[in-house]
Amino acid sequence: MKRILLTTLLLTVSVSLCFSQRVENFQLKDAESGQVFELDMHKNTKAIVLVFTSINCPFSKLYEDRIIALQNTFNSDGFVFAMINPHSGIEEEENTASVKQRVGEKSFKFPFLEDVAQTVTKQFGITKLPEVVVITPSPTGYAVSYRGAIDNNPQMAENANMKYLESALSAIQNRRNPSPSSSRAVGCNVKLIN
Repeated sequence: MKRILLTTLLLTVSVSLCFSQRVENFQLKDAESGQVFELDMHKNTKAIVLVFTSINCPFSKLYEDRIIALQNTFNSDGFVFAMINPHSGIEEEENTASVKQRVGEKSFKFPFLEDVAQTVTKQFGITKLPEVVVITPSPTGYAVSYRGAIDNNPQMAENANMKYLESALSAIQNRRNPSPSSSRAVGCNVKLIN
């Protein structure tokens, strides 16, 4: 009897964890091009890497070159990168013109999306900037494969000895599940709107 109860409990927890990882389709506007980025447009990719960031967060600025380097490494192998700004329109400096200027300065080759209503930010429960969510498509939908920090050293890229995002992308590239599948993001607090 105990074995049946334990098996049932484990199955229930496993099923609930699977469902909590499911991701709904979303659409956000790219600040640079004005085009709409839709998750469903990327069903045939290995993974979609969403980097929640802002142009004024000092932690986000420290990670920009690392994200560009990761995008350069993994883009040709079917990984799609996009930045998402949950502070678009909330702070005066976080406007489309400022984002366009920053994109030009850094030569980002991926969309910088404006989450004006913070629907995607809230969907994933993002609390820090930068924070990463890696989504993998499958025939049954989308699932979060990794979420959290980019690495363990915001200040000095060369001193980071735990490269969480790079490790997760390499695992997906090699058809494995990322381990760890999550880490604690450190950075600026997301200013949530009601």
